[in-house]
Amino acid sequence: MQSFNHLITTRPYEVRQVLISDLHLSPEEPALVQAFLVLLDDCLALPQLKRLFILGDWFEVWIGDDAYLTLAEDARQSHWLTPLIVKLKKLRIAGCEILVMHGNRDFLLGQPFCNLFGGELIYEPYYLTVGQHSYRLEHGDALCTDDKKYQFFRKMMRNRLTQWYLLNKSLTKRLAIADKLRQKSQQNNANKAAYIMDVNENAVIQAVADNDALLHGHTHRPAIHQATIDKKRYVLGDWRLLDKELRQPKVSAVIGAVTADDNSGDNAAEFELVEFKILV
Repeated sequence: MQSFNHLITTRPYEVRQVLISDLHLSPEEPALVQAFLVLLDDCLALPQLKRLFILGDWFEVWIGDDAYLTLAEDARQSHWLTPLIVKLKKLRIAGCEILVMHGNRDFLLGQPFCNLFGGELIYEPYYLTVGQHSYRLEHGDALCTDDKKYQFFRKMMRNRLTQWYLLNKSLTKRLAIADKLRQKSQQNNANKAAYIMDVNENAVIQAVADNDALLHGHTHRPAIHQATIDKKRYVLGDWRLLDKELRQPKVSAVIGAVTADDNSGDNAAEFELVEFKILV
C-alpha cells in the first residue's frame, strides 16, 4: 500500500478512477468535510480522471434529500453541503463521472440530490472492469452475514415500503428516529464480538465467484485480503481524524485508485490501495 499526502502525487497523469468509502461526513466533524474538499481539489487536478466512486456511508446520517432540497436559497448558501455540491459539479463538468452507492448510514440518499451535481446513484453489486479483470463493488454490510440482527434490520430498511413510510414523516421526526437508531446501533455494537461485525468468509467466496476481485468498505478494516486461492478482496478504509488536539489536525483514509500508463492504455489498467493523508 502506497502512502501519499495528496492524490496528485500518485502519478497524476496515470490516475483514471478514484474510489472512496465511509467518509461519514457531518457538520459535527468539519475536518472530515474539509478533507473531502481537498480530495475533490486533487481530483480536479488529475487530467485523465474519468470516474469518482463513493461506495456508501458518504454521510454519517441522511434523513432524505428533502432536508436539503427544501431549503430556501439563503439557507442553502450557508449550508455545509453547498461547497461539496459546488466542487462536485465542477468535477462533473470537467468530464468526471460521479457514481454514488448507498451505505448503511445513508440508504435514504436519492437521485434528486445527486442531480444537483450531475451524479448517478448506483446499486450494489456494481461491476467494474479494470484492465483484464472484473471487480465486484459493494458497500460491504451485506457481507457481514454473521450479524443476524443487523441483516434483518438491513433488509427491513432497504424495503421500499419502509423507506416510503420514513420519507413521509416530518424532517423533525425522521431526525429523531435516526438519532435513536444510531444510539441503539452503538450500544449493540459495543456488546458484539469483533468477528460478527466483519465479513463472513462464505459470503465473500460467493460474492467473488463470478469475478476476479471484490472491493468494499464498511468494516473499517482497510487491507488486501486473499478471498480465495487466486482472488483478492480489497477493503477501503474509513476517514479518520487524527491528532484532534493539534491546531492543524490530520485526516487519514485508505482509498482506491485505478491507474493506467499512457503508453499501454486502459487495457493494462491496475487497481491499488492508496493511503491518503492530509492536514486540514
